[in-house]
Amino acid sequence: MFQIPTKNLIFPTLMWLSSRILLILVMLIILPIISKNPELQKYGWWDVFFAWDSIWYHQIVHSGYNYGLDGKQYSVAFFPLYPLTIKILMLLGIPFPWAALLINNLAFLAALIVLYRWVDEKYGENAARWGTAALAWCPYSIYGTVIYTEGLFLLFSTSALRAFERREYGWVTLWGTLSTATRITGVALIPAFLLTSLKERRPIKAYIASCAVAGGLLLYILFCFFKFGDGFAFLQAQRGWRTSVGFVGEGWLQLLMQIFLGSENVEQGNIRNITHPIIVTLILVGVGFIWRFHQRLGEIWTCYGFYLFWFCLWLQTRATPSNNIFLGEPLVKMTIIFGGLALLWYYRSQLPFSAIAYGFTTYGIILNTGLVLSVERYTYAIAPLSFALGLLLSRHPRWGYPAMVFFAILMVLFSLLFAQDMWLA
Repeated sequence: MFQIPTKNLIFPTLMWLSSRILLILVMLIILPIISKNPELQKYGWWDVFFAWDSIWYHQIVHSGYNYGLDGKQYSVAFFPLYPLTIKILMLLGIPFPWAALLINNLAFLAALIVLYRWVDEKYGENAARWGTAALAWCPYSIYGTVIYTEGLFLLFSTSALRAFERREYGWVTLWGTLSTATRITGVALIPAFLLTSLKERRPIKAYIASCAVAGGLLLYILFCFFKFGDGFAFLQAQRGWRTSVGFVGEGWLQLLMQIFLGSENVEQGNIRNITHPIIVTLILVGVGFIWRFHQRLGEIWTCYGFYLFWFCLWLQTRATPSNNIFLGEPLVKMTIIFGGLALLWYYRSQLPFSAIAYGFTTYGIILNTGLVLSVERYTYAIAPLSFALGLLLSRHPRWGYPAMVFFAILMVLFSLLFAQDMWLA
């Protein structure tokens, strides 16, 4: 498991290093130069990596967990493995920001290496390179650098999926347990592994390992029971962030309306600015024209024509009047969520069944949380999506190069937003 050939280290490390250098350059050097915010980095250099969920992990590490039944937000909603590992490093004399950032960043690097090995074993080096590049350069990979759990969760869940595919059930138990101790969506591994065991008629130890994945969750339930008298306090605490669960059809419809009608018109409740829907209509007509004549245009012109219209559509849907953020958030959100779902379905017969089952199970969880916010970030952490994207781009590399350029542009914008404590995902 730990004997990694050099060739499996070089490319993932280069992707990790280059993408992290860009993030750090933007957040620590460029932003202080261009920002007019006097409170930027008021807590020190690491403040640009510290926002939103980061605050909760800082509180857990320094003050422990808290919980109440008054509908407010409580730290018990956040799973314990990340703050626990931070605390261990702090006991060794490493300050909080260094410990938190080291854990997430090194775990993210390890996740890229594991993904590379997994895809390489199944489909070869070319697919492995594209899948790893997509995971490293996706703009939401910023959460693999800041004080969040993305790095750890990607490492543990990807390792568990690969181990299950290789029938290494001891490693399945370990990585799966660590996954469910890091984030609630780790429980999606359990039905995925059980369904795969049944479909492929695996031995009894496969079923045992599948159930043992719940170990991290069960330990947290026991902790909550003895500390708060409620084993499911982490679920009860979710009321501070949402009032209901289930698929939020109205929220997704509003995002679609923002794309096609414009955020300003959606906020006003009527068409006051006709420019946006006219421009979007012209863009869609252009897309239809390219699709109609794609055989005459050829692969190159068709590919870059689609990307040109995509970029224009992104620019057009870039902002809402209330926050004036130069960012195509509704389009990006809808694409990564439902585009990713379509990608999994398209490659359902080519990816390992356990990976497909895990992907769809995770989608089932995150699309029924009662929220629209943050769903794209949880979707990013579905490793089989990067696996599938690696297959797609390895067969159509002309699609891949402009996609990486667009990812880099978004990564810069996302870095600027997060570093200024502006909402991202």
